Amino acid sequence: MSSHSHIEPISFEPELDLHQAHAPAAAAAPERASLLVRATTIVAVVVPPIALVATMFLAWGGWFHWIDLALFGVMYVLTGLGITIGYHRLFTHKSFVTRGPIAAFFAICGSMAAQGPMIWWAATHRKHHQHSDHEHDPHSPHAGRAPGVLGAIGGFYHAHIGWLFADLTPELKRYVPDLTADRMVMTVSRLFPLWVLLGLVLPAVISGLVTMSWTGALLGLLWGGVVRMCVLHHVTWSVNSVCHLWGAKDYASGDESRNNPVMGILALGEGWHNNHHAFPASARHGLKWWQFDLSWVVIRTLTALGLATKVRVPAPERLASRRA
Repeated sequence: MSSHSHIEPISFEPELDLHQAHAPAAAAAPERASLLVRATTIVAVVVPPIALVATMFLAWGGWFHWIDLALFGVMYVLTGLGITIGYHRLFTHKSFVTRGPIAAFFAICGSMAAQGPMIWWAATHRKHHQHSDHEHDPHSPHAGRAPGVLGAIGGFYHAHIGWLFADLTPELKRYVPDLTADRMVMTVSRLFPLWVLLGLVLPAVISGLVTMSWTGALLGLLWGGVVRMCVLHHVTWSVNSVCHLWGAKDYASGDESRNNPVMGILALGEGWHNNHHAFPASARHGLKWWQFDLSWVVIRTLTALGLATKVRVPAPERLASRRA
């Protein structure tokens, strides 16, 4: 890569003082999220699938407009990048640096995805990496799985969605001390219910103004808000479930993470999951030229514009040494 690109090859991936991989969890008192945050998260999980069914009936009856599809696509990409670039690569793994309005923008966009407050999401994800597919992994389809077909189904269910109801209280002081010390991160996290509401209101207002109708506002709320939320939820959760069951293992990662091309596209680059688990600090997940990674394209663009620095990717010799 060119010397002026600010891309830093790395030969190791520090895990932010998470101690030895697969070590027993520390006996720390969990910090429970507020009742409002917990209620918002659970409602955001349960309600969107119901709304999706209602929206399908409305579309069948002719209640569908080009702006509905446009709002769905724009809000999906915007909030999806908030998760992949903001929540995941910027704040959880520190794979690049950007500050001020840009960092806040990605944090807010990720919050509008309604996948939980940023500090909770980051703590859960760091715990997942520390114990990936071993005991104490919050959402492994393998750890503790019963034998047979029913066990496989139960493991998939737990990794995909069941874990959300099993554990909403990771140890914040243990896993995200750097984030709890960041004023902007804590402010955005505390206002999580507000950002979820904004993610619903914004497409409703835009559609209402474009169509100058309350019907348009309702459809904007449904397609750009609730349906988008539902689809993005299940795509993100599929990285936990599908990408630990089906796909290629190109690199030695010490777990069952897989590269899944379908999820690589739908999850905006996150589906190259074996690459990510082998090199968790890398800002680039699609490590081969044909592994399209939209999130990496955005990060490279920010870098070219001078808006991102210290972008980390694995050095060529590190890639060669970890090939499966």
